[in-house]
Amino acid sequence: MLSVLALLCLSSIGLAAEKPNIIFIFVDDLGWKDIGCYGNSFVETPHIDGLASEGMRFTDFYAAGAVCSPTRCAVQSGQNQARIGITAHIPGHWRPFERVRTPQTAMALPLDTVTVSESLKKAGYKTGYVGKWHLGNGSQYAPNKQGYDFAVEIGGPQRPGSFRTIGNPGAEPKDGQFRTEFEGELCRQFIRENRESPFFLMLSPFHVHIPLSSRSDLVGKYQRKARQLGVPLPNPIYAAMIEEVDNLVGAVIDEVERQELTDNTMIVFTSDNGGLYRRYDYREHADDNVATQAPLRGEKGTLYEGGIRVPLIVKFPGVVKPGQEVSQLSISYDFYPTFVSLASGVLPVNQTIDGIDMSPLLDGTVESIERRSLFWHFPHYHHDRPASAIRAGDWKLIQYLDGTGDLELYNLKDDLGEEKNLSATHPGRRNDLMSKLKAWQTDTIARLPIPNPSYDPARAHEWWSRRSGKPVESDLRKRFPPTELKLK
Repeated sequence: MLSVLALLCLSSIGLAAEKPNIIFIFVDDLGWKDIGCYGNSFVETPHIDGLASEGMRFTDFYAAGAVCSPTRCAVQSGQNQARIGITAHIPGHWRPFERVRTPQTAMALPLDTVTVSESLKKAGYKTGYVGKWHLGNGSQYAPNKQGYDFAVEIGGPQRPGSFRTIGNPGAEPKDGQFRTEFEGELCRQFIRENRESPFFLMLSPFHVHIPLSSRSDLVGKYQRKARQLGVPLPNPIYAAMIEEVDNLVGAVIDEVERQELTDNTMIVFTSDNGGLYRRYDYREHADDNVATQAPLRGEKGTLYEGGIRVPLIVKFPGVVKPGQEVSQLSISYDFYPTFVSLASGVLPVNQTIDGIDMSPLLDGTVESIERRSLFWHFPHYHHDRPASAIRAGDWKLIQYLDGTGDLELYNLKDDLGEEKNLSATHPGRRNDLMSKLKAWQTDTIARLPIPNPSYDPARAHEWWSRRSGKPVESDLRKRFPPTELKLK
């Protein structure tokens, strides 16, 4: 009898210690207000909303960067991207005649960086990557050189024939296949082939990044809905793109269920930066407005809340209690130590990890985790001026780095929309946060803009391409086809 009880106890311990599968869904440019469970009543996202109802939804989660490559760097390295120098999207663009010269972003994630996938491999995981990478061009910087066993990097937008695989000729889409369908098919394959071992799968679709383009049936659906409701935004094409992402999430969930892996699989859903209102070099003949993140101020490419506050949903049966909403301050580089902790792995010894392990929050061991401050560094012109920022508790300071010395101070508890700059009326709080921000910039050796001897106010508005070294020809840009068909 005792021996039977002992075996049962050992069995229970073994199940509790089983390494969970981790599926990390990392959407491109999805804003905080773009999905149903975050208050969007126009777009239909039943699969994503289902993750939230069955798991934990974060209200105060932040992307590490205001654009894609910096946040991707933070996820893979566990560090604030300022330490590595990937502070703009690769290769970036710039304004050569503005008041300041902005630093050149690093062009690739260094190969000596121990990535989250490499740490999970050491913990016994099979690792997979599907979708957009954007951490270095060329095969030497591809995800399969950064710890991913199965890697299909994909470039280009959603329409059939508009996207391609990069460096993986064995994986090609079918004729007429949309990108999210192809990404879903690859994820299903990886899950099936690795169901017998713990796995880490990172899915990084290009959606919902512009150009605005989606399936004709979904675009038609949301055009009719917008007319009926009199809703100007989100753009119906953008709404259709979000539903395509929701369908992709549904395909991943379906395969997990088919393989009977639900109970031991954590699904994490988030975005790389805030949502887009309009393109940085908007032209009426070629572009449409996309969406608003109201009540948040700003959009992608800014350090206002609309540019960096994003959705985070975690479903983990048996660990995360269903239907939770938490206001824990957290950020993209927290994923690295959290995933490694859940995998019973070990963090790299000679690599700074800025993130905090959030697993005690997920399993209910604690109700909150103390965090003194979050920092951002975006020393580039994009949708706003170069800036750094700090959030400490309810207070947030933005320091503009364009030579003006401008500072903006907000109390997010009272002013989520960042409408009232308190910098002049709260000098003590302003100076305290400024001191902490400068100390952090020094600690990370954050690259800063310098005065521009070529400053020309008459030409300061010009955008130039880092890739070509020439002006961006915004006026010549043509409107991208909105669907695979020509809508009347």
